[in-house]
Amino acid sequence: MANLGIRILGLNLEHPVLNASGILGSEPEHVDILVKHGFSCIVTKTITLEPRKGYPPPILIELDNGGYLNAVGLANPGVRGICPMVERARLLGRPIIVSVGGGDLREYVEVSIKAEECGASGVELNLSCPNVRGFGLELGVDPSMVYRVVRDVASVLKIPVLAKLGFSDKVIESSGRALEAGAAGLTLINTIKAMYIDVYSAKPVLSNKYGGLSGPPIKPIAIRVVYDVYREYRALIIGCGGVSSWRDAAEFILAGARAVQVGSGFLRNK
Repeated sequence: MANLGIRILGLNLEHPVLNASGILGSEPEHVDILVKHGFSCIVTKTITLEPRKGYPPPILIELDNGGYLNAVGLANPGVRGICPMVERARLLGRPIIVSVGGGDLREYVEVSIKAEECGASGVELNLSCPNVRGFGLELGVDPSMVYRVVRDVASVLKIPVLAKLGFSDKVIESSGRALEAGAAGLTLINTIKAMYIDVYSAKPVLSNKYGGLSGPPIKPIAIRVVYDVYREYRALIIGCGGVSSWRDAAEFILAGARAVQVGSGFLRNK
């Protein structure tokens, strides 16, 4: 039997497949589900300082092209939810990375500090949420802001910091600034801002109108970004976007990723 074990972020993982932030990971029972499905490392949903209810339904639609469009709105329990999830992951023998969101630098720092205090194995800074104003995408497309957020967080933590960046014309520059600021690695990419209009009602389907496109339709874009960023920096990259089979994972690894995250593929096959 092939040995698929890898070592990243100071962690020895059984294999290179993690879950992607956003599907599950805001309650301890979600950790149970993710461990049961075999992920080698757990990634939480994006956690903000205060609880967020997110957007009213509809927040998720399945598209004819095999993808999904979602606008959850970063619904999460706030920092009070971090310690119970970390404790459950430890009990089940899995490392856990806390995805961190913020509306400003202070929030990113405070949530990240709480994650470390709770015993998280690392943090993943969500710098690319496409459907919540002020929480991600505006930061990720500004390389100077990426640098400031990563620098401020990395300078106060001992655990490793990942920067999760989305697709933009500045993703290579933003990746470089994140690494320069102290990121141990990058997660590439996030969902892509998109919209679906119902031709019968003549209105956007999602309550937020805009959503994040995920799944197979974005995989070729994600592969290209991983390839270009790895060629430029030879950095630790976790590939994300359309992974639903071993071939998809292999393609990301051939492009330069050391590991992959599964989001929509898990949603479809769970």
